[in-house]
Amino acid sequence: MIREATPGDVPVLLAMIGELAAYERAAEAARATESQLKEALFGPQPAAFALIAEADDAPVGFALWFRNFSTWTGTHGVYLEDLYVRPEARGGGHGKALLAALAEICVDRGYERFEWSVLDWNEPAIGFYRSIGARPMDEWTVFRLTGEALHNLAGASCVNGG
Repeated sequence: MIREATPGDVPVLLAMIGELAAYERAAEAARATESQLKEALFGPQPAAFALIAEADDAPVGFALWFRNFSTWTGTHGVYLEDLYVRPEARGGGHGKALLAALAEICVDRGYERFEWSVLDWNEPAIGFYRSIGARPMDEWTVFRLTGEALHNLAGASCVNGG
C-alpha cells in the first residue's frame, strides 16, 4: 500500500533517511532533525512531500519529492530526492509502487518530467530504474555548492546590499 505521509510519520521517515544515508556510505551527512523534516513536509509552505510504502500496516519504504520547473516546457515536474525500501522488504514491489504513484502524480497534474539522481556505484538501483524505462541523462553533470564555497559566493552577491 502507498499513502501520503502524515506528521506522525516524521520519526519513521527520519529513521529511514538515516538507513538510506548508511547504505549510501554517508551516515554522517544525514543531519536533518525531526523538527526540520516536519516543517519541510507539513509547515505552512511545504517544501517537499513524502509517500510511505506499507506492508502489514508497517512502513517499509518512502519516497520524498518536491516540484521543480522547466522553463523549456513551461510545466512543473517531480524531482525525487530520496527513494528507499528497507532491506527486508526489497523485491516486494514497494519501490516500483512508490515510483508508479509519483508517475501518476505527474500525469494527473500535467507535469512533463520525473527526475532523480543515483550514485554511479549503485548498480542494483540503476538496473531497476532501467527496467522501468528510465534512462540516464549522461550529457548532464550535477554541480553542488556547499560550505565555504556557498558562503563565499553569497558574499559576492549584489542583492539586498550584499
